[in-house]
Amino acid sequence: MRDKVKWGQRGEWYVVIQMILFALIFFSPFVLANSGQWPDPWGLISLGLGLILLLAGGAMALAGVISLGSNLTAVPYPKDEATLVERGAFRLVRHPIYSGLILGAFGWGFLFQSWLTLLLALGLLIFFDIKSRREEQWLCQKYANYSEYQARVRKLIPLIY
Repeated sequence: MRDKVKWGQRGEWYVVIQMILFALIFFSPFVLANSGQWPDPWGLISLGLGLILLLAGGAMALAGVISLGSNLTAVPYPKDEATLVERGAFRLVRHPIYSGLILGAFGWGFLFQSWLTLLLALGLLIFFDIKSRREEQWLCQKYANYSEYQARVRKLIPLIY
């Protein structure tokens, strides 16, 4: 019989904070009226960059979900029956879903030319860095070879970080 796990022991608070950040990022361009569109050529560049980042982020997050398969869980604590995934999107970064969501948040900010949204996207990057540190402590406890994987593959930004 499984031990009863108390709410919060598997990182549920991270998920709650994450959902609040997602809502703030999504609604921020609509709630706080911008002082207008950015002047050209920055406005046009921002729109193009925003679309590219949104598409790339969506693709990265989706690839991470597909690569994880049945290992996917909403909380950062790994499932008891999970296996270490190093294939697919996990060859590029250790946390491709987080990476994709971060890219998408920046894309959203650029698409709407919203400094507030870009600032919140930076906050999401910092949050996912903190969350992934805790998650990786659990992964190191679960998988003996996780530290080797950490040494080979960057955390959130391919080839950089």
